[in-house]
Formats: sequence, C-alpha cells, structure tokens
Amino acid sequence: MTESNTSPQPSPPGAHPGRRRAMVPAVIVGLVAFVMAAGSLLVVRANGKTNKIALGSTPKPVTVVKAEASSYRPEAHYVGTIAPWLEARIGPQFVSAYVDTVLVRPGDSVTRGQVVATLDCRNVSAESSAVSMHARALETRHEALAHEAARVGDLLQGGFVSPNEAEQKTAESASKDAELQGARARLARSNLEVSDCILRAPFDGEVAQRMMDPGAFARPGTPVLTLVDRSRVRVTANAPERDFAAVARGALVHVRVFSSNELIDGRITRRSPAADPGTRTIHFEVDLPNPERRLPVNSTADLSIEVGEPTQATRIPLSAALVRGQKASVFTVDGKAVRRLTLDVKGEGQGSLFVDPALKPGTEVVTEGRAQLKDGDPVSATLQVPDASPRRD
Repeated sequence: MTESNTSPQPSPPGAHPGRRRAMVPAVIVGLVAFVMAAGSLLVVRANGKTNKIALGSTPKPVTVVKAEASSYRPEAHYVGTIAPWLEARIGPQFVSAYVDTVLVRPGDSVTRGQVVATLDCRNVSAESSAVSMHARALETRHEALAHEAARVGDLLQGGFVSPNEAEQKTAESASKDAELQGARARLARSNLEVSDCILRAPFDGEVAQRMMDPGAFARPGTPVLTLVDRSRVRVTANAPERDFAAVARGALVHVRVFSSNELIDGRITRRSPAADPGTRTIHFEVDLPNPERRLPVNSTADLSIEVGEPTQATRIPLSAALVRGQKASVFTVDGKAVRRLTLDVKGEGQGSLFVDPALKPGTEVVTEGRAQLKDGDPVSATLQVPDASPRRD
C-alpha cells in the first residue's frame, strides 16, 4: 500500500478566519439594535397620530331648517290632458285622388275659408262637366215637351185631339221633368266632389300636423292636415266614481302644466252625469283661456282638487323626515344635541311634509346629515336659508 501525503493548503493572503468569526456576533447585534430602534420610532410616530378623543363625543356637522306653522287640506290628484277648443282633421270626404299641393306647414296660422291643400281632380271635373251638359239637354227637352203638352191641351178643348193623346203628352212632359230633377241632383253631387278637391280651413287656427305631401294618394276619411284652435283650451281628466262629489261643477282646480311648469287655477266647467261603463270613471273638463297661445295642446297636466276640511299642521321639508306609512321620524336640535321624534303625518305636497302640530313651529329639524345620526348625538348645526319663492299650502 502506498500512503498519500496530504499537506494543508496555504491560506490566501490577508485572510484571518478567527477574526471573521469574531465579527459575526457584532454584526447581528448591530442589526437587531437597528431594527429595534426603527420599530420604536414607528411606534412613537403611530402613537402621536392616534386620536385620544372618542368619535362619539365629536359634534357632527348637520344642516337644519326651522319648522313652520301651516294648515293642511287633503288633495285629490288626477292626470289630465290639455285639449284644443276645436280640432279638425282636414281631408277629402267624397273623392279619392292624388294630393296636388299642400300650402301650409305645422305652426302656420290660417283663417277660416283659407285654402290649405288641393287634390288632382281632373277626372272628377270632367265628370261634373258631362253631368252639367246632360242636365242642360234635359232642361231644353223638358221645356219643349212642356210647351207641346200645353198646345195639345188647347187642341183638346177645341176637340181636335183625343183625351188620350193629351194625357200622353202631359205624362211625357212630367217624365222629362223627373229625369231633369235627377240630373240636377247628380250635378249637385258632382259639384260637391269638385269642391271636395279644394281643402279649406273650417275655422281660424293653427296647423298642428301635416300628414301628406304632394304626390300622396288621399282617400275619403284620410286626413291631410290637422288644424287646432287653442285660443281657449280644455283640460280633460277622469276621476274615480267615488270622487263624483269632489269634481262637481264649479269646484276649484289647481292645474300644473308639465310643459312649462306653470300653475293655473281654474274651475270645473262641465262634468259627465254618468260613469264610463268600462273604467267606472267620471269625465270632467276645465276651460282655460289661452289668448296668447302659450299652452301646447295634447300635452299633460296635473290636476289637484282640495277635499275635506283644512286642519292645523306643521310644515317641514320632505327631505327632513323618514316616512313609514302614516308616521314620520325626524331629528330636532335641542341645544347641542339631537333628539329623535316620531310624528303623525297629515299629508305631503309641493316638496313639503305636513306633520302633527306636536312639532312646534320654529323647532330646528335636521335636513342634511341625518343618515349618520342617532338619538343624543352632539351636532354642529348650520341653519339653511329658506326658499324665497312662494308656495301654495
């Protein structure tokens, strides 16, 4: 056996293993000390930003308004339609023909008798001329037969003709007269058809719709134009049969026009004496003057009629209460804290809520910020300036 001689490898210059091992604990201690110091600084910084005051004791910012003394009277509301005083769908009644001209457009004002459209009725005019000529021929023939019958009558008195011959001439003359009357009737009908080719305005008004243009084919009953007179309008609505007494003639009605958000007061002009068999509703109408034609017709309106007797109530904004059925929950400001009250609801309208007078007028009620409140919370209240625009109770 041969023995291998292993000699220790020489250490690289400058390397001292014992010294490196001695430095490891020092490095670890330094790192631990650095981490602990950094953690201590973070803890001190976090504690410095911690709020030591309870959130529940901090006043919450809210907006309040003062309750107002008022009275409430129940109202019945109906959806109505603003209808024109007069409305006509202008079109042919007797003839079928192509539209030749349409002389007006929507928004144009017309006067009674003004030509608004014409139809191409050359065929009808030719037939009318033929009937007229035929009637003229019959009239000439009838005059000749009438004169001949008169002469035969004179000859009958002298005994120159027989009674039978005289009667034949008289009958022939009467037959031609009847035929002439029939021709005149056909001529009158033909003249109506010719007149039907010229469409005229039946009253002073405005063009609301134009359904046809030149070249379209119009048949009897087909409208070419729609004409309305809105110098006065009719607001029509239907009420349930139980409100028959409430919609009596002369009852005051508050009409809110949706198109202009205008509030107009009027009185019921007419009421149907019977309910509709299908819907069991009562039809009523309110006439409103519209000389400036500011109200558009066939638009929507809200009608409200006061019913019952007025009662004392306190008015608050609708946003200041949580309404559940006939109860309303409100927050009132008592000093620097809020109190929660539950009140009876009288009614609502025009963005206001009418509650029991147990809520005294002048009491500050919370409108904004109430969702984060509970009974007894401290608050910092800002009084809201009331709307200066007039409101109807």
